[in-house]
Amino acid sequence: MIVRPQQHWLRMLFVWNGSVLQAIMPQLAIMLGVSVLAVATGGRILGEKMLLSTAPFTLCGVALTIFLAFRNNRSYDRYWEARTLWGNLLISARTLTSQMLAYVPTGSHEGSQQFDRDAFVRSLMAFAYALKHQLRDTDPYDDLEPLVGAARAIALKGRQYRPVAILNDLRTTLGALHKRGALDGTQLWMLDAQLNELEKIVGGCERIASTPIPFAYGVLLHRTVYAYCFLLPFGLVESVGVFTPLITVFVSYTLIALEAIAGDIAEPFGTAPNNLALDAMTRTIERSLLELCDEPVPAEVVPGPKYRMT
Repeated sequence: MIVRPQQHWLRMLFVWNGSVLQAIMPQLAIMLGVSVLAVATGGRILGEKMLLSTAPFTLCGVALTIFLAFRNNRSYDRYWEARTLWGNLLISARTLTSQMLAYVPTGSHEGSQQFDRDAFVRSLMAFAYALKHQLRDTDPYDDLEPLVGAARAIALKGRQYRPVAILNDLRTTLGALHKRGALDGTQLWMLDAQLNELEKIVGGCERIASTPIPFAYGVLLHRTVYAYCFLLPFGLVESVGVFTPLITVFVSYTLIALEAIAGDIAEPFGTAPNNLALDAMTRTIERSLLELCDEPVPAEVVPGPKYRMT
């Protein structure tokens, strides 16, 4: 994801990185070629004049715009729900860390070993990274190894649902502390409630990732947009003449770009410029938890054309 401060109106006209223009340039080039052909032939195909007027395109354009708006709204709902889930993940992780620091004494014992609060917090950071990699179907080892150690990272790499496995370990740790008397029933309930919230977040993210917008919607919209754009120059050539390519490309850019944006944000966990900046979000969670523990904070990841460190 690319995050920028508010741009000047003139500069916005020429923004390249983060727009979908570079992805749809081939389609626009084809539309330009079709419209030039329509002008050159006077609106004829194989010698036959296509008797099209602008009226049908006006009616179809209104219906197509409504359909595009519906698709974009549904796609943005998925995007915003995903962003809300990750915002709640940050809140729950901070709350759980703060509660652990406040309620669990430094000398507490888990079983026969002294409880390591720092290891608990690092496992919480590992949970965020594991969820990111599960949603992107990428290798988590490089992010997990510094937090939980090589042996545990290798073990987690072999699991199908790594975030759930980490949460299970954290709950097991809390249960052991409760049995040893380091946590009373109320404190255990408060800490376990945050683990429940994290489990709900995992489930919500899995639901978005595994349930795309029905394929039939995408096919219908895609076919309708391209049919409209291909026929448009033959309906305009009689009324606007040599300006047909300009108008056709402009209208095609609007419709095809809207379809492309809807496709991008409907899958919010990817790595496209308009997807969620999960690399930056996981680093923010790590930084926030380390600061609560009075530990050195790593550099921030700033979303941009390429993620960079500050």
